[in-house]
Amino acid sequence: EAKMARQRYIMHVDMDAFFASVEQLDHPEYRGKPVIVGGLSGRGVVSTCSYEARKFGVHSAMPMATARRLCPQAIYVQGRYGRYTEISREIRQIFQEFSPVVEPLSIDEAFLDLTGMEALVGDVYALGPKIKETIRQRTGLTASVGMAPNKFLAKLASDLRKPDGLVIIRPEEAAAFIAPLPVGRIFGLGQRSVGALGKMGIRTIGQLAACDPRLLKPLLGKQAEEIRDRARGLDNRPVVPDEQRKSLGKENTFPVDLTGRETCLGVLWDLCQQVGWRLRSAGLSGCTVTLKVKTASFQLLTRSRTVEEPLAQDEELMEQIRVLAGQLPWTWPVRLLGVSVSHLVPAGAQSLAVEDQRQQDRNRALDALKQRFGENIIRKGWGKP
Repeated sequence: EAKMARQRYIMHVDMDAFFASVEQLDHPEYRGKPVIVGGLSGRGVVSTCSYEARKFGVHSAMPMATARRLCPQAIYVQGRYGRYTEISREIRQIFQEFSPVVEPLSIDEAFLDLTGMEALVGDVYALGPKIKETIRQRTGLTASVGMAPNKFLAKLASDLRKPDGLVIIRPEEAAAFIAPLPVGRIFGLGQRSVGALGKMGIRTIGQLAACDPRLLKPLLGKQAEEIRDRARGLDNRPVVPDEQRKSLGKENTFPVDLTGRETCLGVLWDLCQQVGWRLRSAGLSGCTVTLKVKTASFQLLTRSRTVEEPLAQDEELMEQIRVLAGQLPWTWPVRLLGVSVSHLVPAGAQSLAVEDQRQQDRNRALDALKQRFGENIIRKGWGKP
């Protein structure tokens, strides 16, 4: 393998239990208690839960009814996107101070490319504790940080010691560092693949790295090559700032399959709000909305719609997603849901219909109200008949 000309330094920053942590920040009486944030209607799903709640087996995208059964004593809070957006703006500001190349993955996590910073700061790894401290001082929240020579390792590292973790994987120790970890730590490997590899006696990342690629092909299909590279600690994907992207999206893989259209719509509304946030933060809007569904049996279904006027508002995205969801039967269990927007244009590039202008003004007014009064002053509902 050709030697890379210069060592890359990639950082992945992931806010700990972001929405729940914001609620604990704003309500001191919630601290140290299980807090579950999400839609509180009959078909609501968990957006985020605090670490105290995770001990009871609660996780994101779980139906609220299940969460209440597992952890009846938790504090249940309706999500306040206006407030989360406000804090995520402050965090994004901090990211920009540390690196000119930031790729947000969602409202609460991002990749930062720190390559070349050695000339400015000397020890690039010192930026890890520094960014955590800056986030804590300015927002009162904790973040977990992973630093490594590539995106795959940086994201894996940030996940290893949550909450409030800092894990550095240096290039020379990368392969040995990840070798003992379970194969399930490789993003993109679902439970089924992990099970199939286990049957072949491949349980750790190191065993996978040592495996003959020809054995993996029938198991992992066209991903085999890429996954084996990951197992060897290799990943040359660049960090791509929002404004250079061809599409923006967010997807979630669920630890337990989701069932039923209503539960899935609840999660999709959550994803639409995150994608809307990313579009607006990047000053973009887009004409094509795509719904992605992966079933428990790994069938991948995608449906897209293209509209004439570019979209960036959460409700507009959800409207399209509802139409697309209507084209699918929802009879099978779902393991992944995604929402993405492509054919991106700068946000000011379209003529705004009067109605859209009203919608935008409403959203702005809502955000302002939520920022002033917080709480559930106003809730964006969905699912009106």
